[in-house]
Amino acid sequence: MGKRVVVAGGGLTGLSAAYYLQKQDKTLNITLVEANDTLGGKLQTVYQDGFVIERGPDSFLKRKKEALELIKDLGLEDDVVSNHTGKSYILKDGGLHPIPEGSVMGVPTSIRTLMETTLLSDDGKIRALNDLILPRMPAFDDISVGEFFKYRLGEEMVDHIISPLLSGIYAGDIYKLSLQATQPQFIKAEKELRSLIAGLKAPKKTNESKFATLKSGLSRLIDKLAASLTQTALITGVKVVGFDKQDQHYSLRLSNGQNLWADAVIFAIPHEITAELLKAPYLENDEADPNTSVATIAMAFDQKDVQMDKEGTGFVVSRREPISITASTWTHMKWPHTAPEGKALIRCYLGKAGDDKIIHLSDEEMVRTALDNLKTVVNIKRQPHFSVVSRWEKAMPQYPVGHMRWLNDIRGRLQSDYPNVYLAGASYEGVGLPDCIKQGKEASTQVIHSLSKIKI
Repeated sequence: MGKRVVVAGGGLTGLSAAYYLQKQDKTLNITLVEANDTLGGKLQTVYQDGFVIERGPDSFLKRKKEALELIKDLGLEDDVVSNHTGKSYILKDGGLHPIPEGSVMGVPTSIRTLMETTLLSDDGKIRALNDLILPRMPAFDDISVGEFFKYRLGEEMVDHIISPLLSGIYAGDIYKLSLQATQPQFIKAEKELRSLIAGLKAPKKTNESKFATLKSGLSRLIDKLAASLTQTALITGVKVVGFDKQDQHYSLRLSNGQNLWADAVIFAIPHEITAELLKAPYLENDEADPNTSVATIAMAFDQKDVQMDKEGTGFVVSRREPISITASTWTHMKWPHTAPEGKALIRCYLGKAGDDKIIHLSDEEMVRTALDNLKTVVNIKRQPHFSVVSRWEKAMPQYPVGHMRWLNDIRGRLQSDYPNVYLAGASYEGVGLPDCIKQGKEASTQVIHSLSKIKI
């Protein structure tokens, strides 16, 4: 009998961990336990009337190679499509303003693009120009994204450009979000270049897209991963409710009464659940805000019934804009495969840090809210043919200042107290698909390495 590994969590991270475990060692006895009845976590695709609708993430960054590598391994490379590039906007004062050309996460890379933007007042532009003469910040290990950019570029830049772009990714409070955990490249840039405007290089002008997805829907990635796990026992609809250390082994109690023994465990579930199971006080992070709850509303129309004020692929919303939605994607423009010819698919996002009341509204109220907000920039002549509302309660982990220091500390202490127990997933080192795949793969490699030292 081979060494036993239990993977807790059947989202993309857990499935990737199991996949790379069995790929690296054919002798392992692997069990994956998922609390929900279905695998895949937030990767869920709805197929309706010729539309392809993602309930959760709709794509992944191509420059992070882990997703494309896994897709190729699974034989899905012919299903990969890249997004149609087009202008993206920021909604401010009821109007759509282009994101400054050549900016890096909203940071202008030339004085010309800074002076041309309509997102800042003249005073805001002058304040941002101070970046050219301000000294380097005093040495720091970590700082909030908001405080960092406020010092270098001013509060207007943070509120109207940087915050909406980053909040669309992390759904968090930018003045609590760790720069080191989310945008560490700017720490290096400030140390080496001092001025961000003068030092950062604008991305090369190209029509090459940055994002990709699967034409048949991201659920297909989950289906292929699950089908490939011929060496893994898959248990769904069952929770891990207890965890104990027994000498050099671990016992996991399941909600169906089953008991699993393991030589190694990968926890690929939300951190708060892992902390409850392990009951180690140092796993608590008092600095972290509760996970943010978010929702998506996808609405299907005839193209003739929705007329955009601007040509493009969507917009994010300024931090001080008095509306409920935080972003909107004109999905049929960005991903033509998602809608039949002559149809339009518009996706809106709701949910802000510290305010999750809106996701508890009824589907009808959420759709009405999204439509009312959209009508300020989109001429909508008729109600949608149908809508798909997806709620993700407490789904977006928050990385507070000092997150990476805390993470390194708890991982070190875990290896002392619980050898061969590993943490992976969106709670730790990135929320994107490639980040989750990478963490699952790295955890599997660590397990293989540590188990090679155990004699049975």
